[in-house]
Amino acid sequence: KFECHTGDGILHRAFSVFLFNSKHETLLQLRARGKRLWPGYWSNSCCSHPRRGERIEDAVQRRLMQELGIATPVRFLFAFEYHARYRDEGSEHELCSVFVGRIDQAPIANEHEVAKWQYVAPEELDAELAAHPERYTPWLKLEWERIRAEHRAAISAL
Repeated sequence: KFECHTGDGILHRAFSVFLFNSKHETLLQLRARGKRLWPGYWSNSCCSHPRRGERIEDAVQRRLMQELGIATPVRFLFAFEYHARYRDEGSEHELCSVFVGRIDQAPIANEHEVAKWQYVAPEELDAELAAHPERYTPWLKLEWERIRAEHRAAISAL
């Protein structure tokens, strides 16, 4: 994992999860200050990497439990490749699978992963991203734009 994120990064598999409650608000997390890349930035509900040989769906469930203390079914939306550099610390170069799910509970955040969390209405997140994009991880911005443009029905159906 360290090598994949060093320098310009090495293309590798990753996933992002957006969890929504019954009000269709999405759960965001503020990344812990101890994170190597984008510490202290707001991001989607959960994101990580599958282990070698691990099915991505199993990795999603593992990380939801490790980061947020929750288990919930998720639905695959899309996959895309992106590259983003964080200062001189390293880069993300990922083939990222994006999932959505529903929860109506407060997470039990792992303090080593998540500094804070909040539920945010889609329109509020749109406005925040327009006004303060520097507060958010690059993958959240890319994924949210596509979710809003192409997958509103999937979110409404949760």
